[in-house]
Amino acid sequence: MAAFILSSSSLLFFSSLLCFLIFASFLFKLINAKRITKSPSKPKINLPPSPPKLPIIGNLHQLGPLPHVTLRTLSKKYGPILYLELGHSPTVVVSSPELASEVMKTHDVAFANRPKLTAPKILLYGCTDVGFGSYGELWREKKKICGNELLNQKRVQSFRDIRDEEVGALLRKIRDLSSGGGAGGCVNLSELLIGTTNDIVSRCVLGDKFNTKADGRLVGLVRKVMVNLAAFSVGDYFPSFGWVDSVSGLIPRVKAIFKELDEFFDKVIEEHRVKKGKSFVGILLQLQENGMLHKEITEQDFKPMLMDMFVGGTDTTSTVMQWGMAQLVRNPTKLKKAQEEVRRVVESKSKSKVDESDISEMKYLRYVVKEIVRLHPPAPLGAPRIANTSVEINGYTIPAHTTVYINSWAIQRDSKFWENGEEFIPERFEKNDLEFRSQNFNYIPFGSGRRGCPGMIFGLASLECMLANLLYSFDWKLPDSVKDVDMSESFGLTISKKVPLYLHATPYSPN
Repeated sequence: MAAFILSSSSLLFFSSLLCFLIFASFLFKLINAKRITKSPSKPKINLPPSPPKLPIIGNLHQLGPLPHVTLRTLSKKYGPILYLELGHSPTVVVSSPELASEVMKTHDVAFANRPKLTAPKILLYGCTDVGFGSYGELWREKKKICGNELLNQKRVQSFRDIRDEEVGALLRKIRDLSSGGGAGGCVNLSELLIGTTNDIVSRCVLGDKFNTKADGRLVGLVRKVMVNLAAFSVGDYFPSFGWVDSVSGLIPRVKAIFKELDEFFDKVIEEHRVKKGKSFVGILLQLQENGMLHKEITEQDFKPMLMDMFVGGTDTTSTVMQWGMAQLVRNPTKLKKAQEEVRRVVESKSKSKVDESDISEMKYLRYVVKEIVRLHPPAPLGAPRIANTSVEINGYTIPAHTTVYINSWAIQRDSKFWENGEEFIPERFEKNDLEFRSQNFNYIPFGSGRRGCPGMIFGLASLECMLANLLYSFDWKLPDSVKDVDMSESFGLTISKKVPLYLHATPYSPN
């Protein structure tokens, strides 16, 4: 669901636009009222329950700045399946595990497609990537490449040295900042985590960080892509008024970003022809050279696949890490328990730092990670699906071409399935150690079915490595002047912290 990234001037623009739409609709109906003749009535479709809507805009006004929260409130009133009209876009929102299973398992193929939204269509090469691509033979081949060649367990393990080096660099930065005294030992952990995850992804995907060279534009470029992928497009909700996206500057801005992105990828691919390497780019070129790619997959298809890695691997991991550290600092007993386990495992082997091979012995750390993504799933509404055909769910008809969202954020906090569901309690997984991706649809942090997140293993490896090292290497607390963490949310492709996370870090020494 597109985020509403609106400045005060944008709010004025869209308010004026909505007034114009309402007036235009009224005028159209007035002119055509006498032309309308009575036509045979069509069979009534049994649509899911729907909140009252306004003319023209439908239910758009009800989403608010945090749609996942608003939609949970609406589902409590109208039921676990909602029908909304977002402008001219028919939309269904599912907020229960039983109905999520219907969408992601029972009728998985019927809901395997994605809607073609304005910004993703431009930035992701006509939605020819894996995340937003149309379901079909070519999409399956691309997903197979990602699953078998780029994101499988063995390949992710091969990047262990990269994670180790970049997390080591993160720890050194924190030590330097915490001992500098300029901010009382406090560090902007949000900023540091974003930089580290971007460096890990960049080295794995492109073979280099591109943040310390003359051509250091990658970080800013990825940020612009992430922001604009979630930008509000009038044409997505009012197709007849798609021209407004050009007038407002959205389409020219997105096209300019795409041009810069495309030129950057061209340069990286050309460099890899010479130096080869074990990055994703190098692997794709090697597969092409060995004739192991589908005949229709060209180098042009590499680019949206590479972009998926940044979209799915940078913001999501750093955002989940920020929420995780925020939850731990707010719950000192949980923080202490996790630190004691990590330090016990490391020091029992006479080591001075966390090795990834040790993480499998840290059971409580795994419970902590599972609890973090329960409360803060990487994509709380998931990526939108679209019905290929008319489908019946729970006695209601979902017409073809309806967009469908699954509110995993609401499902994973529902008190029917989670005792004290709003609270941070990692111990709940001691009794019911659910897998990150299972057939239990009350826990779906990475989705499920054909459209489940292909980068789950990659993201979790970075997340666990960073978290274990931060817990081992430092004692953490809130700045002296702060009583609690500001947990305000900001809606976009992910649900990020509205306020950066500043924490006091004290280096730990086992002696």
